[in-house]
Order: sequence, then C-alpha cells, then structure tokens
Amino acid sequence: MNLVIDQGNTICKLAFFEKRDEPVEVMTCPELDVPFLEELIGCWHPEACIFSSVKMLSPEITVFLEKNIPCFLLLSSKTPLPIRNSYKTPQTLGLDRLAAAVGAWSLQPGKTLLVIDMGTAITYDLVREDGVYLGGNIAPGIHMRLKALNQFTDQLPLVEPESGFLQIGNDTQTAIRGGVMQGIIYEADGYFSDLQRKYSNLFAFLTGGDLFYFDGRLKNSIFACKNLVLIGLNRILQYNVHS
Repeated sequence: MNLVIDQGNTICKLAFFEKRDEPVEVMTCPELDVPFLEELIGCWHPEACIFSSVKMLSPEITVFLEKNIPCFLLLSSKTPLPIRNSYKTPQTLGLDRLAAAVGAWSLQPGKTLLVIDMGTAITYDLVREDGVYLGGNIAPGIHMRLKALNQFTDQLPLVEPESGFLQIGNDTQTAIRGGVMQGIIYEADGYFSDLQRKYSNLFAFLTGGDLFYFDGRLKNSIFACKNLVLIGLNRILQYNVHS
C-alpha cells in the first residue's frame, strides 16, 4: 500500500494506492498534523509514502513520516522521474505541475499530452510523445479573475462562480460570470486547437479543483481526470522504489 500526500496552498489531499492507477481511497484535510497521520498509518499500514508540498514544510511531519513508514520520499526538483524534465529552471517548477505531467504520461504514454489544471491558477503543461516535459504557461484561475474585476474597478461586484453560467450575460452579475467562465473555455479550447495543429496525436487532460465547472463544456477530446496529480505522485513513488 502506498500513501500519497499532496499539500496544496489551501487544502491537503491524501490518497492510498495499491497496484492500480486509480486510488482506493482519497481524503482531504485543511492541514496535516501528527495525530491525524498516526490514525491513518495505524489503519492503512502503508509501506511507502511520497510527500509533495507547495508550502513551507513542517519538520515534525516529515520526521514522523520518515520514522513510521519504511520507504519515505520527499518530492523535490532533484527527484528522479519517469519522464525527462527540460524546464530551464526546474527548481522553480511547481511540484503539482510536474506530478500532473507524470500522471498524464503514465495514463497515455507515447502521445503528446496537454495537461490543463484548473486550480488557484490555471496551468497548461506539455509533455512530448517521447516523454519529455517541455514546459507550460500559467494564467489566473477563476477566483483570481472574479476578484480582480471587483478589486480593480469601483462598481463591479464580487461574483461567485457557478457551473450554470450564461454564454452571454443579461445583467452585470451574469455578464461578469459569463465573461470569466466563457473566457476560460475559449482559452483552454484555443490552447488545444493550436497545439493540435503542431502535434497531430495530441491528447489533453483536464484536472484541478475547479474542473467540475468545465467538465463537458470543453472540446470532447479533453478528458477529465480529477486525481491526475495523485496518480502522478504515485507513479513517481513507484519509479523510485522499484528503480
């Protein structure tokens, strides 16, 4: 049993994997602590663990995991990967972006892959068919865009995102919501269409916490996979344990 921990900016995701690509259990918590991990390890008895964090690491957490799990891997830019990272500044690349790229490659090897991650920021990452991570782009996420319209104007209200937005708004709130949400759809579809002209075998994954707003609204060839980062982290763990 493998334990995968993905500490994001606002939430921590944990998953248990056996031999399959899909996790057998996924859970979330606002912040990790030792009592919570003690309970999990006592229940699941994982033999290996990978920990990825975009926040400052707690020494208490990492020391506990190292002492209580036989094989513990702390993900960094220097961790060996099943794909080749050609990013010019690998130390600045978000570990979640890297894990999502590995997850995509593990599910669709041999294809050029576009990974669209709808999180706090929206990231677009490209993995070539030979398993080389080429890089990607970063754009503001849904909530960033909605807050920016409110904060940088005098009269526009702060609007919450909804999945049932109008293509063309009929009042200020629906105009803001439709402008932001529809703009993201055009953006994502545009990336896919432009890259597909260069890479005929392009396959795209949609992931991230906000994917449910867009699942079914993007091009049919963009496949939703909510656990892509967790799948990638588990693949990195397997690669390091068995290589």
